Amino acid sequence: MDNTTKYFTRMGDGSGIFLSADAIRRDLAAGTQDAAKRGKIPELSKEELEYIFEIIIIPANVIGVNRGREVVTTSDSGCFKLNYQAHIPMDRATAALVNERVLSLDSVDIGNIDYSYKAVKPILHDEAKVMEMAQAQTVIPVLYGGMPDLGRYTKPDGPVDNWSELLPQGKIKEAYAAQEEAVEYAVKDLVYIAEGMYEAGADGMNFDTCGAAGDADFLAALKAVEIIKQKHPDFGVEIGMAGEFILGMHGKLEYDGVRLAGLYPHMQAKLAAKAGANIFGPVVNTNSNMTLPWNIARAVTFIKACSEASDIPVHANVGMGVGGTPMSTVPPVDAVSRAVKAVVEIGKADGL
Repeated sequence: MDNTTKYFTRMGDGSGIFLSADAIRRDLAAGTQDAAKRGKIPELSKEELEYIFEIIIIPANVIGVNRGREVVTTSDSGCFKLNYQAHIPMDRATAALVNERVLSLDSVDIGNIDYSYKAVKPILHDEAKVMEMAQAQTVIPVLYGGMPDLGRYTKPDGPVDNWSELLPQGKIKEAYAAQEEAVEYAVKDLVYIAEGMYEAGADGMNFDTCGAAGDADFLAALKAVEIIKQKHPDFGVEIGMAGEFILGMHGKLEYDGVRLAGLYPHMQAKLAAKAGANIFGPVVNTNSNMTLPWNIARAVTFIKACSEASDIPVHANVGMGVGGTPMSTVPPVDAVSRAVKAVVEIGKADGL
């Protein structure tokens, strides 16, 4: 291959660039090496990297997985992307129908525009009616989604002290206590809303962006899932993450004897399954200063390790700034489709 040829690709912020074959291969190797070092997981093989190289240089704008490699889709906040974000005037139950009958989604998530379970608690009766209407008309599974959003439980809007304010003051014990107290409040709310949605006929719950506030945030989701599955074993639960590793805002919290701080996707998935989750959604963050080949190789390395370690289906987050895709408001379709093909065919993801 003539190395004077330049191939169109992108940076992690979505901007277009042209790279030589050697430069693309160097970035692919560097990306998988970075993931392997951080996660203490195997690098992609030379054959796998070469396959991703071929995906990157395909001249077509939009590409797809090979026939027979199709996967199912779930969604985060799927029913308010058309109305609230695309400014198409329709209610969420109608949006669920559009997602099913026009966009051909395999499942969809109804959530409140606030997308925080704490905010939903006082309006559960209204949200349950939206779920009932959607269930009466749709065929695909319809989940109810939101975030544990542990930071919402801090003062002045919540009942506990803000650990982000306590930590800089050196009030370590107080910060520990505040996070532990917030976990208990969040677990009660998550279980309460899940109970209401179960009664409304929901097919399951989507606990999205888990770990956004650190290890205590992830712990709240795990504990809530455990309680929900004890009460309703057949009620589906999806856990989607906020970032590729768990921030140790507390640092000492454990679940099933495993310290949560610092866990990467392949370890997160094991705990999600232990708690009783049915689907795990790993996140790999995009570095906007690096190239698309670097980011895709890095994401696929993490997701492949996660898929191999997980006992439950892995639905990789591939969207704005995660899963190898550029960090931009509307990720370019050429980049997204290449990331999807690599994540599915090399990363062995069960869904998206």
